Amino acid sequence: MDRVTVEQAAHILGIKEESVRKRLSRGTLRSEKDEDGRLLVYVDGARTVRGGYADGSATAEAGGGAAELRDRVRYLERQVEEEREARRRADMLLARLVERVPELEAPESRQEDSEQPTQGAAGVGGYPAGDTGPQEGAERVSWWRRFFGFY
Repeated sequence: MDRVTVEQAAHILGIKEESVRKRLSRGTLRSEKDEDGRLLVYVDGARTVRGGYADGSATAEAGGGAAELRDRVRYLERQVEEEREARRRADMLLARLVERVPELEAPESRQEDSEQPTQGAAGVGGYPAGDTGPQEGAERVSWWRRFFGFY
C-alpha cells in the first residue's frame, strides 16, 4: 500500500479527485494526514479503475453487486440467444411453407375457359374487387400472389 496525495490517488484509480474524497468520506478508502497537514490516501499499487484489481477480481465493496450483475447479464444473453434461435426456426418454417404453396394451390377449373366468370366475394372471377381479371394474353395469378400483393 502506497501513501499518495488525493490528486495522485485519483490518477492511479482513474477517477476524479471528488470521487476519491467521496470514497474517503464513505470509508471505502483509508487515509491519514501527514506532518504538514496534507491528506494522504492509502492506495494499493495493483488496484485499477472502478474498484477492481489487475487480476480481474473485484474489491470487497463492489464484489457482491458486481457478481449479481454479471449473473443477470449472462442470463439475459442466454435469453437473447434462445430468442434468436426460435426466430431462425420460425423463419425456416415459413420459407418451407412458402415453397410448398404452389403444390397446395387448387387445380385449374374448367370455368376459366367459359365466357362468364363467376361473381365471388373477392370480386369478378376470384380477382380482387375492382379488378376484372387478366387482360388478353395474361396468365391467371395464383391466389396467394393476389393475397400477398405479388401480382
